[in-house]
Amino acid sequence: MSRKYSFHPMTMLNYLLLTAFGMITLFPFLHVLAQSLSSQTAVVSNQVTIFPVGFHFEAYRLLLKDDDFYRAFGVSVLRTAAGVAINMTLTSLMAYPLSRVHLKGRNLVMNMVIFTLLFQGGLIPSFLLLRELHLLDSIWSLLLPSAVSPFNLILLKNFFQSVPHSLEESAKIDGAGHGTILFRIMIPLSMPAIATLSLFYAVMHWNTYFDAVMYISNPAWNPLQVYLRNMIVLSESNIDMTNNTGLFLIAPDTLKAATIVASVLPMIIVYPFVQRFFTKGVMLGALKE
Repeated sequence: MSRKYSFHPMTMLNYLLLTAFGMITLFPFLHVLAQSLSSQTAVVSNQVTIFPVGFHFEAYRLLLKDDDFYRAFGVSVLRTAAGVAINMTLTSLMAYPLSRVHLKGRNLVMNMVIFTLLFQGGLIPSFLLLRELHLLDSIWSLLLPSAVSPFNLILLKNFFQSVPHSLEESAKIDGAGHGTILFRIMIPLSMPAIATLSLFYAVMHWNTYFDAVMYISNPAWNPLQVYLRNMIVLSESNIDMTNNTGLFLIAPDTLKAATIVASVLPMIIVYPFVQRFFTKGVMLGALKE
């Protein structure tokens, strides 16, 4: 027996509005992607919308020949991988004791964490601190200042609190210590939150460029976002876009668009693998207390 589906007019309106908003959100990315695949003439004359005109891969070919691009990409990968490992380790080690209601001084520590959400030391004190610690011009200046996010810490603490207390009591009866409880019970049961917060940290490390601009003066440690900033904002690029006669083979905007696409693509590839954890991780961490 066939099933009949009926849609309420408001439901149809919601679908249409969501589709429209989705297309509006997607339009800038499609426009940049089309620019990166279009000819110089089409880009200069503003003929490109969301479909390539004069389709070619010349911009990507030139970009992938640039050693500075590979170096910056490698720095970003290193920063993201090491940063997420440090972030999740320290966040988990701090969130677990704060999720135990019997911990003495717990409320004081939580108030200090919340205080950092409202007030920060400022840019100059942070720079002076890193200089005194001899961390400038090193990868550590990009990792340690953002080692723990107060917002992510609160989410993970609340998620740990949602784990049934009876599991902890059973583990203690069997002789398990706090380290065993954290790594054998809490973290495996909190994988939705772990995956979600790892995505938060990864996107933060991948997209941030201002700390590298402030703390890094050695070009060898500039991440991909600084490479992209220099190309777009400062119009600095050592990529040869001319032939032997000095004529441009591609428009500078085409190369900039290709660089933007290359910098965004890794996060687009990673996101589908953790998307199924995303809603569950955020909602449980935000609502359980």
